[in-house]
Amino acid sequence: MNKYDPVFHSWSIQSTTVRPEIAGAQGSWFWDGKGKRYLDFSSQLVNVNLGHQNPALLNALRKQSEILCTVSPQFDNGVRSELASRIAAHAPMPLSRIFFTSGGAEANENAIRLAKLHTGRLKTLSAYRSYHGATAGAISITGDPRRWANEPAVTGAVHFLGPYPYRSPFLSDNEEEESVRALNHLSEVLRLEGPETVAAIIIEPVVGTNGVIVPPDGYLAGIRQLCDEYGIVMIADEVMTGFGRLGEWFAVDRWRVVPDLITFAKGVNSGYVPLGGVIIADHIVETFRERTYPGGLTYSGHPLACAVGVASIEYIEDEGVIEKVRRDGDDFIGPQLRRMLDEHPVIGDVRGAGMMWALEFVKDRVSRTPLVPFNATGDAAMPMHELGAALLELGMWPFIQMNRLHIVPPLTITREELGTGLEIIDKAVSVIDRCIDQK
Repeated sequence: MNKYDPVFHSWSIQSTTVRPEIAGAQGSWFWDGKGKRYLDFSSQLVNVNLGHQNPALLNALRKQSEILCTVSPQFDNGVRSELASRIAAHAPMPLSRIFFTSGGAEANENAIRLAKLHTGRLKTLSAYRSYHGATAGAISITGDPRRWANEPAVTGAVHFLGPYPYRSPFLSDNEEEESVRALNHLSEVLRLEGPETVAAIIIEPVVGTNGVIVPPDGYLAGIRQLCDEYGIVMIADEVMTGFGRLGEWFAVDRWRVVPDLITFAKGVNSGYVPLGGVIIADHIVETFRERTYPGGLTYSGHPLACAVGVASIEYIEDEGVIEKVRRDGDDFIGPQLRRMLDEHPVIGDVRGAGMMWALEFVKDRVSRTPLVPFNATGDAAMPMHELGAALLELGMWPFIQMNRLHIVPPLTITREELGTGLEIIDKAVSVIDRCIDQK
């Protein structure tokens, strides 16, 4: 910890917290007070989609600050309505109304509330490999170890196993089989829990922090079918994947699946001012046509945040960001990472799409033994600490989680910068190649 730091830091042991002080940023880079530059291959927390200090976003923020900085959500406001219209225009029909929040956790909280009130049911099903936020309800439906210290959970949270083709919990031999078996498992969980008690199934269309796990074809459509069969609300948590990260406006578009609710945050305005929300299908809106919705937030649809959101959507449209992300993912990132797979025995799997990829590290490719144990800390996680240190030394700020390195740079990153970043990863991975089991 710094000599005196009055900040109580999130997800940290306060007595050992050491972090660089950031002095500035531009585009895909930021630098500390000593001038050390880092290529931001994490987009901070996978939210600075349009890069640091983007002039179009800063200009929108400045202009709105001169008109109206803040207004209560009880009033109509032009920029709030404009952003809602623009989001709805890119959402799959019939999702047409927007409830604004201050971030992703609040978005998921309100999506669950909407589902429970709409159905009159209590339970929410979510995957074990998931993260949905740190507020009481959102952390309860989160599946990963961050939930443990926050238990007991909010009533009604039930977890299930999602597909994971590389480490199939269903002992599948291929992705088609994995999809079928994962859906059979979910159907059995519904049967055992009582489908008439389940308000919602919430999923990350592509699992984020818990592995960048791309679902096999047919899986999301199968969840949609189960929800239709039992009158369950399907919620797509697109906090990380929305607004272009996968080369689609929303990740569900990749599989042409239409959920009942979509939650968003992060990429809607690159985090320049906190903003999130829920995109709501018409039939759920109708539930509250003559009935009060019992929820709200002081900063719902904050004008400054919404102005940056409008500018962000305009930028994505005008600069062809969606198409750029597809090209960069298909033609450059994917092939480069697969080359590394051939050259580095410590890499067990490469997966992803668009500007969202992961390298999973193993001790042995045959057994697929993870390079570090699940949820490892301290000495047990040392190989990944060494990888992180090597990346930092080479000038990259990485996103490392358990036995994985996630590749999630800003969507606006140039091809040259991507090449620089992938070269850094290639060099750094050589540091841990020695960790494989020798036979």
